[in-house]
Amino acid sequence: MAARARKAAPQNRGPASRSTPLASRPAAKSKAPARGRRKAAVAAEPPVARHSLDALFRPRSVAVVGASRRVGSIGRQVVMNLVAGGFTGPVYPVNRSADVVMSMPSYDSVGAIPGPVDLAVICVPAAEVPAVVLDCGKRGVGGLVVITAGFREVGPEGAAREEEMIAITKRYGMRVIGPNCMGIVNNEPAFSLDASFTATRTPPGDVAMVSQSGALGEAILADAAAAGLGVSMFASIGNRADVTAADLIEYWEHAEQVKIILLYVENLGDPLHFVEVARRVGRTKPILAVKAGRSAAGAAAAGSHTGSVAGGDLAIDTLFKQCGVLRVESFREMFALAAALLRQPLPRGDRFAIVTNAGGPGILATDSLDGCGMRIATLRPQTNAQLRRDLPPEASILNPIDLIASADGARYRKALRAVVKDQDVDGLLVLFVSPIMIDAVAVAEAIVEETRAGKPVLACLMGRQRGNEALAHLKQNGIPVFRYPEDAARTMRMLVERMRRLARQPGKRPQLTVDREVAQEILDDHAPGWLAPLELETVLRAYGVPFARCRRVSTPGDAVAAAHELGFPVVLKGESPKLLHKTEHKAVITGLRDGDQVYAAATDLLARLGKRMAPLTLVVQEKAPGHREVLLGMTRDARVGPLFAAGLGGTLVEVLRDLSFRIAPMDQDDPAEMFAALKGAALLGEFRGQPAADVATACDALLRIQQLVLDFPRIAEIEVNPFILDVRGGKDSRSLAVDARLRLTEAKTSEAP
Repeated sequence: MAARARKAAPQNRGPASRSTPLASRPAAKSKAPARGRRKAAVAAEPPVARHSLDALFRPRSVAVVGASRRVGSIGRQVVMNLVAGGFTGPVYPVNRSADVVMSMPSYDSVGAIPGPVDLAVICVPAAEVPAVVLDCGKRGVGGLVVITAGFREVGPEGAAREEEMIAITKRYGMRVIGPNCMGIVNNEPAFSLDASFTATRTPPGDVAMVSQSGALGEAILADAAAAGLGVSMFASIGNRADVTAADLIEYWEHAEQVKIILLYVENLGDPLHFVEVARRVGRTKPILAVKAGRSAAGAAAAGSHTGSVAGGDLAIDTLFKQCGVLRVESFREMFALAAALLRQPLPRGDRFAIVTNAGGPGILATDSLDGCGMRIATLRPQTNAQLRRDLPPEASILNPIDLIASADGARYRKALRAVVKDQDVDGLLVLFVSPIMIDAVAVAEAIVEETRAGKPVLACLMGRQRGNEALAHLKQNGIPVFRYPEDAARTMRMLVERMRRLARQPGKRPQLTVDREVAQEILDDHAPGWLAPLELETVLRAYGVPFARCRRVSTPGDAVAAAHELGFPVVLKGESPKLLHKTEHKAVITGLRDGDQVYAAATDLLARLGKRMAPLTLVVQEKAPGHREVLLGMTRDARVGPLFAAGLGGTLVEVLRDLSFRIAPMDQDDPAEMFAALKGAALLGEFRGQPAADVATACDALLRIQQLVLDFPRIAEIEVNPFILDVRGGKDSRSLAVDARLRLTEAKTSEAP
């Protein structure tokens, strides 16, 4: 078909001045013949950018490949959103079958566009995407938004197509959002970019958002707008073949207009990268997340106690907590918390006052705050005295403060003025349920004017008379309003959690002296599976984990000789590859104090287990002098990487399930915090006349296990249980590991250059 002459595409809007050098000027109009089937592309001017993602979010110009005139098509909607959103640069439709799309001349290919192209939005069928991406690379395009589906999510053929596409983008240095996504939005006035097919127009604001799901992305934007949250930037990342949530968090770290980051994610990509970025950025900008997949199958087949306990959603929850991400249950909770974080100060503590005009809601609020781990503040005597002077005799001056049903704006004003001044109150939950004769706006005005004291205030408003006006007044003045106290309590709990996380300063990574060569000689060439106990003990000792001395023998007589060498009392164990948990087969006999007892125990073990557990080895071990047992372990989770555990040890781990978890990398303070978080933490201190246990040595051992795991990625599971703790601070304290397991995976082959 003969080429149709086209004039260079005019800008869809007049040139707009931009206050940032990231995209300094619109493309100059070309005097070259229009579209035609150009044999050679015009050389592209390099985009003026300081960050690789600027080509995506701050482009000078956008090409829409697969732009369409068909009503209802994605290609048409993208062009429409770019134009209607007021994008400040030129938009170039690319369509091989149409001369004009939405009153703009279109082009056969990206290479035929006369001006520079920073961003290309691709809406063509999946089979055509690699060729389009190659065309973009040759043209000098810096960023791609691949909306097209049909890649990794559909199976091997799609995965191969995705790999081909990414290989091209790496060759040309292009950054990619998607594929299989809804697009991106940047509401900065200098750009006004809506490169998506969403039907929701989002007002500009302080929130940046990531959605891994395109379908949910539409709902997220609509609900955010309904909640009164303005959006600065939004990205639907789809298959995240290149740009991930962590990349976007890092990009928004220095974006002044972004005050808070919201995530909907289904998986995290590289967990170590996510943790590193989220830990850093989260200290200055709150990160909130809804994470799908809470019901993932646990580690049912795990051979260690750690693996069997650390199943389900615990790994992701641990990752978020450790790197400061506030995980919420729903989008409704996310938007409520975002509004509170943007408009209210953080509390100094967890003591809260409730001011209400109805007893029932006040009791419900009390239960809700208490159920969320908050404390109901005890008011100071002077506060109670002031309330008694200002309130009618029927009112309750104790917390929750019940102003009774006749309370109007003036009564709320007096009560709030007194409570806000109380230094033992860290925040307030104000409830108002009005009869028809009470003016809700007057109450709202009192709440706004009397709570400007640097303490967080949340409200539950159920007023009838001018209720909508009151609701609007509170929101306009930055006070989040909830329908029910339970929702407000959950938001207050997250404000407290944010406060506590910021109060916890990041610790340093420990510098440990280890003998890596000894461990490497054993681990590098070892077959996949469980490590032999003797080899494991050698590896642990090389990394500084104290292990009880032991001897391995085959006869009762040799066991007696080994016991005399080690010194009584001793412990006798049976050891076999078939013995995962020794206590289940009564293969551990403790407290043997002389040779006769050792001989009898060894003879019994061989008689009971010698044939069933063959080959069975007798292990004679020195008795650890400690008086408390703990567990130290790691299981490698496919989603978050190494997941470390500390807890009360022994044989009841899976019954008590009293373990605390951290992900890598742990700092020097993490292990102590893990033990302090246990339900049974008191058992490690002074208890019923027993001295406190030597937890510090266990903390050091856990950090050494972490170093071992990070040095050798083949370690899939490791567990030291029990690690027997001696008395804390005792002379010549000797806390010792007495049993351990370690499983290796296949060695990873290095990728070809």
